[in-house]
Amino acid sequence: MIDYIKGDITQITPTFITMEAGGIGYLINISITTFSKLEAKKEFKILIHEVIREDSHQLFGFADNEERDIFRLLISVTGVGANTARMMLSSLSPGEIEKAILGSDADLLKSVKGIGLKTAQRIIVDLKDKFGKHAGSAEIFTFADNTKREEALSALVMLGFAKSAVSKALDKIVRDEKNLTVEDMIKRALKNL
Repeated sequence: MIDYIKGDITQITPTFITMEAGGIGYLINISITTFSKLEAKKEFKILIHEVIREDSHQLFGFADNEERDIFRLLISVTGVGANTARMMLSSLSPGEIEKAILGSDADLLKSVKGIGLKTAQRIIVDLKDKFGKHAGSAEIFTFADNTKREEALSALVMLGFAKSAVSKALDKIVRDEKNLTVEDMIKRALKNL
């Protein structure tokens, strides 16, 4: 998994950048929020989230951890894909999204192109607890905790457990104790499921 790419920005548009690193040009999808922070830059270290599917391999780039963390939380919601999350981060700042979720402001979320009332409500229901427990903290999960959590979630879902139950159990485990291995997370989650 790619965590970041540091290199020269060879092309920049409001929706993507091309970054050259090690003689390879990477096409990286970005939000307007990230675009505004990169506009005058020639060289940059951009944080990456990879989306690998059977028919595509996409890179999404972020200027800071806060935006990437919120993007990852948004795509964890059923019905919210990577492009929808990017659209949300282009229309609203990470702070506005967090405030809308904590304040149950479905109308603000619904104002984003592609987000209907049901999706806005689902985002609020699924993420309110995750934001609420970390209100006042810029860090939602550290990258390592989030990656380990996702690996543990994937493994437990493959074992046949419901994704929502596993997700809640893992959130509690990560909150209670940092620096657990994936195996430890799975073992603790199995005791709680």
